[in-house]
Amino acid sequence: MSIPNPLTDWIGRQEILNDFIGATPVKALNATLDHPDMAVTSGTPLPPLWHWLYFLPLHRQSEIGADGHAKRGGFLPPVPLPRRMWAGSQFEFRSPVHVGDELQRTSTIANVTEKAGRTGKLVFVKVRHELRCNGAPDPAVFEFHDIVYREAKQASDVEPPPVAAPTGAPWQLEIVPDDVLLFRYSALTFNGHRIHYDRQYVTQVEGYPGLIVHGPLIATLLMDQIRRHLPGADVASFSFKAVRPTFDLHPFRVNGAPQADGKTVKLWAQDHEGWLTMDAVATLR
Repeated sequence: MSIPNPLTDWIGRQEILNDFIGATPVKALNATLDHPDMAVTSGTPLPPLWHWLYFLPLHRQSEIGADGHAKRGGFLPPVPLPRRMWAGSQFEFRSPVHVGDELQRTSTIANVTEKAGRTGKLVFVKVRHELRCNGAPDPAVFEFHDIVYREAKQASDVEPPPVAAPTGAPWQLEIVPDDVLLFRYSALTFNGHRIHYDRQYVTQVEGYPGLIVHGPLIATLLMDQIRRHLPGADVASFSFKAVRPTFDLHPFRVNGAPQADGKTVKLWAQDHEGWLTMDAVATLR
C-alpha cells in the first residue's frame, strides 16, 4: 500500500484553537499522579507537558471512527493504515504557562513521509504546535508531535529486537498501570482511542496482548520525576521517543539520571523484563 498523492497536500495545513487554563484539570492530574493535594490558584505555573490537558479533541460522536479517534481527513491527513501510535515529541519551553491564562494553539502539518518497516508500510506525520499566552506575539511553548501509522498486525510479523534499559538509575519509580489509571488519563485528555480501554478491541482487532499505556502518560511520568526530585527546576527542553509498547499486564518503571553538567537529565521507562520502552532527555536552564 502506498500513500495516495493527496496526503502530501496536507503539509502546511493549519488549525488554530483557543482555550483557558482552568484549575480543575491541574488538580485532577495531580491526584492521578498520586501527589498530595496542591494549591491551585490563578497564576499557578503549569508543569511541563500539562498543556496536554487542554485543547481537547471535542469531536462529535458521529465523527468518531472505528478506533475511537476522529475519522481521518480533517486536520490530520486520511492515512489509509489502521494502526496509529504516538511515536515521540520534542519541546521547547520558552516562557511559563499559568493557571488563568488564555492560550492559543496554532498547529501545522509539518511533514508527511512514507517508510518501509519490518512489518510493512509506515506513514509518519509530524505536527508543529505553537502555544501563545494572553495574545503574546511569541510562543511560550513549541512542540513537535510525531505520529506513526502502521498496517494491520499479521501473524508473520517480526518485531524488532528489544533493547535493554540502562541500570543503576538514582531515580526509580514503579507504576502499576491498572484500568483506573488508564481510564483517568484517557478521561483527562478526552482520548477516545480504544487501545487504552477496550481490551476486546486492542487484542482482537489490533493484535496486541493487552491495553496499551498512553505514550503521553509515560512521558508525563518521566517528566514528573524531575518534579519529584528537583522541585522548582526550570525545564528548557524535553524530547522523548517511544521505543516499545507498554501494556497493562505488568508494572513498569520510570527512571531518571541527572548528568554531570548539572543541566541534562536522562529519563527512560522500562517494562517488567527490563526492556527499554521510552527514551527521553530534559535540559534545565
